[in-house]
Amino acid sequence: MFLHLGNDVIVNDKYIIGIFDLEKSSVSKYTRDYLSAATKQGRVVNCTDEMPKSFVVTLDSELTERVYISQLNCATLYKRSKNNKI
Repeated sequence: MFLHLGNDVIVNDKYIIGIFDLEKSSVSKYTRDYLSAATKQGRVVNCTDEMPKSFVVTLDSELTERVYISQLNCATLYKRSKNNKI
């Protein structure tokens, strides 16, 4: 199944490693460093023109890691992912 992250960005849910709340997780220095490194390496895909609320980490079949920044709440993304498994 696929998960819509916002602004016409859709990812295959079998490649999702985690869905994280941006506000809560960015309190940690390690998360800030991770997101900064991912940005510098060009692995970040921005799915929003609005205030970001979550980020989704994926690892595809070629072992390419991507970080998607979304305006959707992580709870909303989680519910969408569970609804796709009907």
